[in-house]
Amino acid sequence: MAANAIDQTRRMLSLVTYLRERPGAHVADVARAFGITEDELISDLDVLPMCGTSFRGGDLLDIDTDGDRIWWHNADASGESTAEPLRLAADEATSLLVAARAVATLPGLRESDRDALLRATAKLEAAAGEAAGASSRLSVTFESEGGVFADVDRAISERRRLWLRYYSPARDELTERTVDPIRLFAVGHTYLEGWCHLSEARRTFRLDRVAEIRLLDERAEPPAIEPRDLSEGLVQPAAEDPEVVVEVGPGGRWVAEYYPHDSAEELPGGGLRIVLRSPDPASLRRLALRLGRDGRIVSPPELAHSARKAAAEALAGYGERV
Repeated sequence: MAANAIDQTRRMLSLVTYLRERPGAHVADVARAFGITEDELISDLDVLPMCGTSFRGGDLLDIDTDGDRIWWHNADASGESTAEPLRLAADEATSLLVAARAVATLPGLRESDRDALLRATAKLEAAAGEAAGASSRLSVTFESEGGVFADVDRAISERRRLWLRYYSPARDELTERTVDPIRLFAVGHTYLEGWCHLSEARRTFRLDRVAEIRLLDERAEPPAIEPRDLSEGLVQPAAEDPEVVVEVGPGGRWVAEYYPHDSAEELPGGGLRIVLRSPDPASLRRLALRLGRDGRIVSPPELAHSARKAAAEALAGYGERV
């Protein structure tokens, strides 16, 4: 089972020490030692170069791989030779303290993790001195997605089944489901990947569409499933998926940036004719409503008619006519 967010952070911290002691380690050996796939390890290695004692040149971890072996070009960056006291600017200290206090209030956070976070926060306050004063006047409150994240993270850690009331935009309805969680991941939004007992298949749930969530006492036992490759994004249409043609004006050109597509042809006046594919073309009806005057679905004809009908019904609710 894939690690949850907190376990992944622990793993990456251990990975730094492990790699520092093993120059040129083989990717397969490191993945085996940490009990993860090679793709998961490569994903971790993509994040590590953004970590370090500061964002100054030479302080970030210079780690890369050729796919077979892992090389750390500035291993001394985390060694004793650079272990000078960390100096935080006032804005850095404030950001860290506000974030730490906010995370500590998340429901569902394991008490051991909460205690460790509070101890670290106290040490940071002492080290920051006067710079910590501004943080006490600021606070962050997580909306519902934060609570959902904590519950899902706890369910993954404790291997417990979840009950969800989930909004399905394709059907424009709330559904109730029991889900065996597999992992959390972020691609623009934060998602739960799990085995849905309603669909009897692997499904992906966007956390901000979860209307209600409960941890169940039943043990989660999702089937062994190869993790999806998300390197090309969450939506990865197949060649056999139905083709949809959308025409947009200048205000709708963003569609070509956010939706994988086969082609985007320039139109007079700065618009685009976009050809894309979708396993569920009906789900693009919401795209047409969102575009409004900035775009329309051209084909297939039945989807174009459905989008116009939905727009007419929406406007009728405001006493208007198409």
